Amino acid sequence: MTLLLDRVTFTYRRRLRPVLSRFTYEVPRQGLTILLGPNGAGKSTTLALLAGTVEPAAGTVLFTDSKITSATREFRRHVAWLPQRVPTSPQLTAREYVAYIAWLKGENRARAWERAGTALEQVGLTEQSGQKTAGLSGGQVRRVGIACALAHDARVILLDEPTAGLDPHQRSVFRDVLREVAAATPVLMSTHDVIDLADEADTVTLMDSGKVRHHGGTRSFLDHARPEAAPGRRAESAYSALMRLDGSR
Repeated sequence: MTLLLDRVTFTYRRRLRPVLSRFTYEVPRQGLTILLGPNGAGKSTTLALLAGTVEPAAGTVLFTDSKITSATREFRRHVAWLPQRVPTSPQLTAREYVAYIAWLKGENRARAWERAGTALEQVGLTEQSGQKTAGLSGGQVRRVGIACALAHDARVILLDEPTAGLDPHQRSVFRDVLREVAAATPVLMSTHDVIDLADEADTVTLMDSGKVRHHGGTRSFLDHARPEAAPGRRAESAYSALMRLDGSR
């Protein structure tokens, strides 16, 4: 199934202009897609619409193959959503929390508990499964969020700025987990930092002011870099060129 925003318009209260206007976007069917762009580009709004946590003023959010719309419970069962701040319960252990989310998504209690243990193992948190979520590090909490997605067979995983606030080691561990998850389930991850454009990303979507400036394979994105750009700075150079931040306008 393909997750699609079809000509959606969305405006926050007290804002005169819509964040997105007749905006269409289709989540790639496989691999890891980086949703790149500056703060205020519309990335979080796009993800919230795709997750069904907000409703558009116009247009439709749906899975194209089955015509399941975001207004249905079935839609939310198929979509895993990890916002910038992972909402955990300090009184629950990691496994209890993941099992609870799986239960909310439709698994029975026994199955939810079993799936929670398996999912935490997949993200490398078996040893922390009995630890209260309040005692976990920021990187571990984000991996708990990924485990919640794995525990209920989501068809697509949406991550909003998941590496924000993580130190280099935590970022590296998180990317390793993400690489394995994206091999089996499509992942759309937003960021404003080109550092998150890791080699394992399959697709790059660049947004600005509610519009898509680029959408395509990672290689096609990097092709926009200046010829003289150092190997480690090609993503930054490509971003600058596409955003016209390099003085070329």
